[in-house]
Amino acid sequence: MEHQLKYEEWFFQSDYDLETAYQMLQSKRNIYCVFMCHLSLEKALKGLFIKRLNEFPPKLHALMYFVNKIELVLSDEWLLFIEKIDGLSIVTRYPEDLRAMITLYTPDQTKNIYDQYSNG
Repeated sequence: MEHQLKYEEWFFQSDYDLETAYQMLQSKRNIYCVFMCHLSLEKALKGLFIKRLNEFPPKLHALMYFVNKIELVLSDEWLLFIEKIDGLSIVTRYPEDLRAMITLYTPDQTKNIYDQYSNG
């Protein structure tokens, strides 16, 4: 029962973070929208990790690690998306130059990332 509550909590937090990503998109906080999409997906994968393996997930942020560990079968499109957003995690979490980073994520690019995740 303990693990059931934990994976449900991870799923709840994933949904909450996706709503936060939407709010960041609406307020044009594009970097944080991308970051919250990654965090939401990370928490969903950690919830699946607990549910499938009955183990608490390691404190990692690498999405592909969790996909592989839980043997999640995904379409090529989803795998490419996860690889893409996985690569954006560190640069959005710890930007070396925030001003430069802000110019990299246009509203259209950010909306595309959000839409790919939220509609997938």
